[in-house]
Amino acid sequence: MARTIAKDHDQKRAHILKVAAQVFAAEGFDRASMTVLAKACGISKANIYHYYSGKDALLFDVLDSYLRALRDRICGLALDGLSPEAQLRALLREILLAYQGADDEHRVQSSAISALPQSEQAVLRGYQREMVAVMKTVVAANAPEVFDADAMRLHEVTMSVFGMLNWYYMWQSEADAQARLRYADVVTDLVLGGIAGQTL
Repeated sequence: MARTIAKDHDQKRAHILKVAAQVFAAEGFDRASMTVLAKACGISKANIYHYYSGKDALLFDVLDSYLRALRDRICGLALDGLSPEAQLRALLREILLAYQGADDEHRVQSSAISALPQSEQAVLRGYQREMVAVMKTVVAANAPEVFDADAMRLHEVTMSVFGMLNWYYMWQSEADAQARLRYADVVTDLVLGGIAGQTL
């Protein structure tokens, strides 16, 4: 007879993922063991194996859950009807708000994705590429005369925008929503000012 799924299965799984992200971020993926992870989660080692076959599977689920939700939020943002500048401002604000409370997942993404098999890395990098594509479209719309003929420059500016956003979690991890919105506007103004300089 198949084992029934407990009513709180999803809640426990979400708890394991959040704690695992904290452990992987603090200890490093290589140094974290299933024993350490189970203890940090407040469950037995046997119980954590009920949810995950090993720490590789757990790492993939941490990153897949995080990046898929981030992709859905960013790529699903309603931008139609907004001016190019308003689109950029709205997109940067949404990204920084989405990053709030996800510093551990962000660190794990940066440090441990390469520990996964290539097939799983491809899934995760696919989410990243989709978000980059949205950013490229919005950035390009602010200066088509610059970027339509220079794909490399568009890529460089787009990744520079992500660079400014992604470093924020390292030095303003406790920032509240208002601070994040303010910084998003700072980045927007820097990007628009920089683009304007390239069109002169």
